Amino acid sequence: MMKPSQSKSVWSVILAGGEGERTRPFIQQWLGCSQPKQYCTFVGNRSMLQHTLDRADRVGMPHHKVTVIAEHHQPYARETFNENHQGHVVIQPQNCGTAAGIFLPLTYVRAKDPKATVVIYPSDHFVFPEDRFAETVRRATRAIDVLQDRILLLGVRPTHLELDYGWMNVGAILGRQGNSCLRQVQSFMEKPSPLEALQAMSNGGLWNTLVMVAKIETLWSLGWQCLPAIMERFERFEKTIGTVQESQTLYQLYQDMPRMNFSSDLLQHVPERLGVIELEEVLWSDWGRPERIKETLDILGKKPAFPSEILTTPAVVTTSSLEVMS
Repeated sequence: MMKPSQSKSVWSVILAGGEGERTRPFIQQWLGCSQPKQYCTFVGNRSMLQHTLDRADRVGMPHHKVTVIAEHHQPYARETFNENHQGHVVIQPQNCGTAAGIFLPLTYVRAKDPKATVVIYPSDHFVFPEDRFAETVRRATRAIDVLQDRILLLGVRPTHLELDYGWMNVGAILGRQGNSCLRQVQSFMEKPSPLEALQAMSNGGLWNTLVMVAKIETLWSLGWQCLPAIMERFERFEKTIGTVQESQTLYQLYQDMPRMNFSSDLLQHVPERLGVIELEEVLWSDWGRPERIKETLDILGKKPAFPSEILTTPAVVTTSSLEVMS
């Protein structure tokens, strides 16, 4: 039965095909193997991927969920994607960058529901509390029914000069949804220089979480505008979904798939088609580095599942972070 907070028109795409190179040495020391971070349980009793799947189910219906995983991650994925899992799992033959990693699961959504609203979730992020996060995503899905030609990104107000994140300079107000203000993105910078990030921070710029909401056809048309080389392949592949040629065609397409980045090769080129909704009163962190994991857990006062002595980097607790949790 559909919960009142879920929408049958929303599809969730979960990105779980990454390798997590920067956390690999830490995980190797902790677990004795190079288990991808999205399958690790750093705190509590759920992996990062399971947290992401559960968050997606707060917004969309569980069977309207497409998760992309790496082929060589299947041994780690079996426990998560057991017989009780609702949704579709797509196995990516190889990592060819985030553009292919996003448009592969989008091809499956488009084949099923070409009028769908899609929410894209990376699987290596921490958010707390989850109910506030889910409510912001729901507001974005309602707003996209009006702003149908845009991609709505979830932005976070920066607490420090973080150069690994994408940054957005924001402009005019596009409208409101509930208590959230929707703004135009003036410019998008993927991994900016220190000066660019400092200027963006002083001008009220936001971090990009890469959680985004859009109509499937908007994403598709922007893909053709910015990434025609990969879109031609996925359009051919869509015709084979559900047929005996599906698997073979997918592997053939990936033999010479161009390696492209969704943020720098698409988002950065179309700021006029981007909007942003700020994720307020939520502690968010991209756990792409081990020190960020420790910092977040220290802020929350949570005991990690790993021996704390593995990470000796002192936590950086900012005033803004503490205000979020008060």
